[in-house]
Amino acid sequence: MMWSMTSGNIRLRSAPGRWVLLTTVLGSGMATLDGTVVNVALPALGRDLHAGMSGLQWTVNAYTLTMAALILLGGSLGDRLGRRKVFVAGVVWFALASALCGAAPNTPVLVLARALQGIGGALLIPGSLAIIQASYVPDDRPRAVGAWSGLGGVAAALGPLLGGWLVETAGWRWVFLLNLPLAAVVVGVAARHVPETRDAGPHGRFDVLGTVLAAPALAGLTYGLILAGDGLVPLAAGLLLAACFVVVEIRRSPRSLVPVGVFASREFTAVNVVTLVMYAAMGLVFFLLVVQLQVSAGFSPVAAGSAMLPVTILMLLLSPRAGELARRVGPRLPMTGGIFLCAAGLLLMSRIAPNSSYLSDVLPSAVVFGLGLSAAVAPLTATVLSTAEERYAGVASGINNALARTGGLLAVAAVPPLVGLAGDAYDSPAAFTRGFHTSMLVGAAMMAVAAVVTFVTIRTNVLAAASEPPAPGCPVDAPPLDPRPPRSSGTRPAAS
Repeated sequence: MMWSMTSGNIRLRSAPGRWVLLTTVLGSGMATLDGTVVNVALPALGRDLHAGMSGLQWTVNAYTLTMAALILLGGSLGDRLGRRKVFVAGVVWFALASALCGAAPNTPVLVLARALQGIGGALLIPGSLAIIQASYVPDDRPRAVGAWSGLGGVAAALGPLLGGWLVETAGWRWVFLLNLPLAAVVVGVAARHVPETRDAGPHGRFDVLGTVLAAPALAGLTYGLILAGDGLVPLAAGLLLAACFVVVEIRRSPRSLVPVGVFASREFTAVNVVTLVMYAAMGLVFFLLVVQLQVSAGFSPVAAGSAMLPVTILMLLLSPRAGELARRVGPRLPMTGGIFLCAAGLLLMSRIAPNSSYLSDVLPSAVVFGLGLSAAVAPLTATVLSTAEERYAGVASGINNALARTGGLLAVAAVPPLVGLAGDAYDSPAAFTRGFHTSMLVGAAMMAVAAVVTFVTIRTNVLAAASEPPAPGCPVDAPPLDPRPPRSSGTRPAAS
């Protein structure tokens, strides 16, 4: 069977719309899953590979670092070369790197393989959101993003549960090898059912200099923060390279990796600041909670992984409805309330200690945290995409994802050493508990700041304004409307 699918004309509830959603959820979910499934395996792989606390941090951060550094390039490549093409390439790369992770004989090889995984994630994650933004009709985009966020959140929350089961039954290496069959399914479905879209506008050269500066800047910052007081030299080098990156991007705009024009919208800038702070706090939760439950509270890997199952259920049920609510009443209140709930959830998590009970100590915090994420994530993502021009769909998604990963990367690098989680701290329940408690309080403060910024800066009607067609004429605060007919989006029919 053949059907013709045009950019921006697919309905969510149609057969093509369901295939597009399935593919993007499975692909991005694979990368999201790997960002959390590994955490529950950290104690086991640390013992097997004789890694200290810094080795565990690098196992998490090597993946996040390359993804954050290159995700902007991944979004730009998709806009230029074809979003489906780059998305599929990312899935294949991710699978090959996962195989290397599963075969790693020591910590340095595992860290290298995790960095390679991050490159694949940088190609496929912005592509998934850009495909949604470019494929669906405007009225269905918030709902599609809500479904994508909810199902993607399910992957993130199921990660620890699945990881715990794999660690106990098959060993930690299968946490990575699981990606191989999943990637095969994603590639097959994408090739048959996802239309190709790209930005049909003119393109200049790739911003090679910006890309080259971004990766070592983040690496220097990460290395310096992990070393704490002993890392002043790499930290200073990272800050210098980051400053150079900003200068280069400003001077090369609009041909830069991060076009300055995309930040013309106040809401786009504000929601990305919120993303940076909110995901920094989330990074602490997903890195430390499952380890705290095993090291201090005595949970098995499966029990520690299943502790966040309520988050999975709540996001599956509520995130699509949050996307629809944001479309009707605006994203401001759902985001603000949701992020404040996340802060309350972290405060409740700070009570988890040796001999904690799941029902009285863990479950309430998981429920409150899950309600907060369900309310906030879909409106946040829809606001990011709606406040950027459609031709920047991949770039906007890349910027937001880069900031999300950067927030988690820097928080996981900086906070544990500052609160005493260093060396072999994960072997001492008392020491780990003290550091965990302080980390959750820091995370709650971050969430509160993000909620306040949301309430002050995000307009109630930003999604409605973004979906309305421009009125005829020449508004005084905008450039004249282009009288030429719209250009083709470069969409090709897809075979099934």
